[in-house]
Amino acid sequence: MNSIKNVLRITLFLIAGYFLVSGLVSAQNFFAPLLTGLILALVVLPLVQLLERNKWPKTLAALTGTFVVLLASVAILFLFSLQVKKFVEDWPSIQEEMKPKLEQVKAYATANTPLTEEDLSFSDKSAAFMPGTERASSMLGNFTDFIGNYLLCFIYIYFLLLYRSKFRQFLLRVFSEEKQDQVQDILEESSLVAPQYLIGKLMLMGILAVLYSIGLGISGVDNYILVSLLAATFTLIPYIGNLMGICLAVALGYLTSGDIMTLVGILITFSVSQFIESYVLEPFIVGDRVDLHPFVVILVVVMGNMIWGVIGMVLAIPVTAILAVVLLNIPKLKPYGVLISKQEYESVKD
Repeated sequence: MNSIKNVLRITLFLIAGYFLVSGLVSAQNFFAPLLTGLILALVVLPLVQLLERNKWPKTLAALTGTFVVLLASVAILFLFSLQVKKFVEDWPSIQEEMKPKLEQVKAYATANTPLTEEDLSFSDKSAAFMPGTERASSMLGNFTDFIGNYLLCFIYIYFLLLYRSKFRQFLLRVFSEEKQDQVQDILEESSLVAPQYLIGKLMLMGILAVLYSIGLGISGVDNYILVSLLAATFTLIPYIGNLMGICLAVALGYLTSGDIMTLVGILITFSVSQFIESYVLEPFIVGDRVDLHPFVVILVVVMGNMIWGVIGMVLAIPVTAILAVVLLNIPKLKPYGVLISKQEYESVKD
């Protein structure tokens, strides 16, 4: 009888999971901006609370918090756009510089693997799949969607900050009186730990971007600022992210110049930066705040990409971090919180 119940429970869980994922995919245009707004509202919540304690009106405090996020996002987008523009302008010369090395790689691959020259010929294949007018129309549609969702995020941030007390009271009244204290503790801890965790990670990425820029600039890597920004962002994904950053730096550094010292400089830069991150920055910036298990991070990033694409990858980590905070504060669900975090289970006595 118990085995039948377990089978039914697992079956219902799988069916519910399937419909949940399908629903998230279908409702991306609604949930993605809302979830992004919620995460960013949590990041600036300490600033808004500080302003309110200093007798600022709630409306003005919420507007200030929203404006801070707007300025930060515009600055980041502007920096990225400058680097991408420079990269696009340099791309023809980069292609010419990379040709000799790529030809060597192609010759080695055709001589030592079953691959043929036709398999390794990538020239203009992708461009043939879509006419120019369709590509332009698709790009315009994507840009319009991005601007709409981008502006919608700030509307959500403002209202989430302004009416957060009302939302809190609603959540408290959903549960019975004996559970309200527990819910209150969970809400308070989530509102404290989540922004600390997110801000810590952002600070870590910023410092790594500076370290990468210094090392890659000295090493002679082309477009080293763009490479450093992307490599620092990739570090959100354990192990794989560092490898992606190194591969990107090698592609734009060693393959364009062919200088072995550039390759040595890239390897030294990433090795020293990772050492500093693991033994200096991580303990002092992130510290003992909730951190996710590396295997869980990889899983949720892959799942986020499958559900919502790039924005899903970005949101997967902070959402899972908040989920870990909630699970760790509910006694019955704490084992699941320990499972997805870096905390260890208490040893069970025989």
